Amino acid sequence: MVDGAKSDHPAVQIQLDRLEILSPGRDVLGLERVCEVLARLGNPQGKLPPVFHVAGTNGKGSTCAFLRAAIEAEGLKAHVYTSPHLVRFNERIRLAGKLIEDEYLAELLARVLNISEDINPSFFEATTAAAFLAFAETPADACILEVGLGGRLDATNVISHPVATGIAALGIDHEGFLLTPEMGAPEAPMVRIAWEKAGIAKKNTPLLTQKYATDMLHVIANHAADIGAQHLPRGDEWDAAIYEGQLYYRDEAGKLNLPLPTLVGAHQADNAALAIAMLRHQDAVKISDVALKAAMGWAQWPGRMHFLIAGPVTHLLPSDAEVWVDGGHNVSAGLALAKCFADYAAGSIDLVIGMLSNKDPAAIITPLHEKLASVTVIPVPGHDSQALGNYPTVDAPVTEASNIRAALRSLDIGRGKTVLIAGSLYLAGEILKLNKQVPD
Repeated sequence: MVDGAKSDHPAVQIQLDRLEILSPGRDVLGLERVCEVLARLGNPQGKLPPVFHVAGTNGKGSTCAFLRAAIEAEGLKAHVYTSPHLVRFNERIRLAGKLIEDEYLAELLARVLNISEDINPSFFEATTAAAFLAFAETPADACILEVGLGGRLDATNVISHPVATGIAALGIDHEGFLLTPEMGAPEAPMVRIAWEKAGIAKKNTPLLTQKYATDMLHVIANHAADIGAQHLPRGDEWDAAIYEGQLYYRDEAGKLNLPLPTLVGAHQADNAALAIAMLRHQDAVKISDVALKAAMGWAQWPGRMHFLIAGPVTHLLPSDAEVWVDGGHNVSAGLALAKCFADYAAGSIDLVIGMLSNKDPAAIITPLHEKLASVTVIPVPGHDSQALGNYPTVDAPVTEASNIRAALRSLDIGRGKTVLIAGSLYLAGEILKLNKQVPD
């Protein structure tokens, strides 16, 4: 799937158009091209402030958000590189706390593309190189990197000396890239996923991991041992649990009682705990317990169980309708959504869903089926989308609409009804843009 972008800024759009022409037009794994591009740029990846590197199928972006919140609560400045963006490409590159400015972004992309036309870097490789240039040229106290796809062969994995690495929740996604046959790779799908993510581990660096199945944890531990990384699995070296409205965290340094995250969903406590563990198992960036507590309320991660405030989208519905947007698109995301809506009555949710053509609609719909009053299928703007015929049958009417406005207008909503718009981060970004809730 092409990872493209559009910009309202002419100079940025010129460079994005160049990149679309030069790049292979698809996701590409491997470090050879990005290493050559970075070498021609003077290897900016070696000039970054202390790096926190996060992988995972689900939750890695939220973990990065908690890392950033804690660092900023301490009064420090952090660079952040995440993907994909929701509305503006600039969301991917945050410099010392602020989204990158258009003029600087255009300049960076031009510098990368000018020296790499014969290399044909992928979209993600070129933008990663641009981010590293920005991070090397702008002072900050820390740098947070989210893996784009996988880990072992992801462009961000050129970082050789992070201060901490972390792996969030694991599940099946990007099967066409991460599960292709390869010599020496595990055959079992989930074990292979764990093996790929473990590739971010580095010698003499703590690797913090969540709880996984035994065979998955085993392959991560083996890889960490082989390269000399310090593997610190949850449940042994550190742990956390929700009890009586608080998040209780413990490791060998002591215990913490923290407020629950304001980000919606019990899974966000797991992501927060991983971020805390990463921060407490490194010495390069000092973070106080007070800052960790503040981070629980400060962290923001748009497009994930995102409540829509009053705006052009919500005004298409009754004033008392509750509208949520979530960009989840795999089985793990579907199960997380089901947990979020576990206390809702059967048949109380109208689902408006759009999914990319390479995603499985059952991943989202099946876990939610008991809660659904209706399902309305819409296309994801600008992308190949799943057709109505590929959606599973449920005990609720399944129809289609041409766009989000038509979908919302078609809903038969009673008082206090809930609407969930889900299935794609690209769709989530479109909704936030239409409702004038652009991330900043």
